[in-house]
Amino acid sequence: MFDVLITGGMVVDGAGNDGFYGAVGVQGDTVRVLRGDVSEVEAGRRIDATGQVVCPGFIDVHAHSGLMILAEPRHEPKVRQGVTTELIGIDGNSYAPFHSQEEFLRFVELNSGLDGNPTLPGRWSSVTDYLGMFDRKVAVNIAYILGNSPLRIAGVGWDNRPATPEELRNMRAMLREGMEEGAFGISTGLDYPPGNYADTDELVALSEEAARLGGIYHSHVRYKLGDGFLDPFREAIEIGRRSGIPAHITHLYQRVGSKGGADQLIGLVEDARGEGLDVTFDSYPYIYSSTRLLILFPDWAHDGGPERLKAVLRSEEGRERLRREVVPRASSWQDMWVTYFKRPHNHRFEGRSIAEVAEMRGAHVVDALCDLLLDEDLQVSYVSAGGNGNTLPKFVAHPLSMVGSDAVLLGDFPSPRTYGCFPVILAEFVRDESFLSLPQAIRKMTSFPAQRLGLPDRGLLRDGMKADIVVFDPGRVKAPATRANPKQFPIGIEYVLVNGEVAVDQGQPTGVLAGRALRRGRT
Repeated sequence: MFDVLITGGMVVDGAGNDGFYGAVGVQGDTVRVLRGDVSEVEAGRRIDATGQVVCPGFIDVHAHSGLMILAEPRHEPKVRQGVTTELIGIDGNSYAPFHSQEEFLRFVELNSGLDGNPTLPGRWSSVTDYLGMFDRKVAVNIAYILGNSPLRIAGVGWDNRPATPEELRNMRAMLREGMEEGAFGISTGLDYPPGNYADTDELVALSEEAARLGGIYHSHVRYKLGDGFLDPFREAIEIGRRSGIPAHITHLYQRVGSKGGADQLIGLVEDARGEGLDVTFDSYPYIYSSTRLLILFPDWAHDGGPERLKAVLRSEEGRERLRREVVPRASSWQDMWVTYFKRPHNHRFEGRSIAEVAEMRGAHVVDALCDLLLDEDLQVSYVSAGGNGNTLPKFVAHPLSMVGSDAVLLGDFPSPRTYGCFPVILAEFVRDESFLSLPQAIRKMTSFPAQRLGLPDRGLLRDGMKADIVVFDPGRVKAPATRANPKQFPIGIEYVLVNGEVAVDQGQPTGVLAGRALRRGRT
């Protein structure tokens, strides 16, 4: 007898195969696929999926949920998209190990415009303790990758300088221990201090350590490097080449005003594959990016840690230099919109452009930004129109690409990708524009990321696999979220099961917290 039997739907198994009509049974937390007449099969509950697609749960390979999901464990913006597993710890900005609570809190403050600064249900220090915070306490499964920022903070401190040989040995030991406790590799965010203070040689040495344990290198590249176009991605590929680690480039797309074309960027990855290197990437299907407002400020302002940064933001000398150096990360300040304010008197700025905020405050843009960041304890986030929409389908549809939402779960005006990343691919990129087929799209969201991370029992609908399942209406699925009205849940995602438990039932969340902490080598 099955606990749940899903009947009448088209089963798309996640491997890229064409769909077939069959039934999917759930026994405990595992799947069994059935063909033929199932009218006599016993089940505790039957779900009629006639006219709908039944596929594996979606895997998000770039999720900023490491803190916010602990504060909001129902995780509705993601589970209602069909996401059943997320990779957290990305961009070099992860939250374990931290053996000093003081340093942990300093890092949370520094990164609060990206990952938030919520009230947490407990404290931890090791990767083991951190993963224990998620086990059956959140709505989706969590896979963790260890960022190089906590390694640097523990091994080197907050200063912008090379690591000594002894410091590097200590960082390698911390990484090794974290991976032995379940981390899936190492991540970098080479626009984010203090992790971006690491040079290529340091990252190669750390990646060698991760490679020995079967991990991956997951990189937000160093966008200011060299020509600012191809050189940032060449560094990521070179780290993979020299260390022998599988390299994954995250949120690869062509920026507006790029120095070259999309085919040149994709060509780097294709050429590396042709050379025999193991390189993949992820993309999201929106022109809108989002991150912490602090990314606008140069490394020298961050050098020494959050207290040093705040001193720079307060000082007239620091502001004078910042006025000369800080520039928009979009076409203009008008194309960058701020969000995530905790002070009531700043809520009037929610969703406003940085240009509008400066005008409302009657101040130079840099002075307005400095004042806001100091008033808000550094936590402000922003959304910008930075991607070239004309070439975006080349990245999303490419066979080496998988899906990473890069969803920032903060403020009243997050990027619409936070609520719509996976459904918009099904609705617009598959159904409306035919940039890729439905089986190809589902593979990008399921078995391909599972293969990349090394999750042997997820990403496919096959007998004995874990029962992470999505049922959606292919003709009705839609992502209504927009830049001006982003907090709109998708339409047409009818059922979501996480480890065999129904987390979304007829389009509505059930509140079930069946997610598990997945651990490298023993998921």
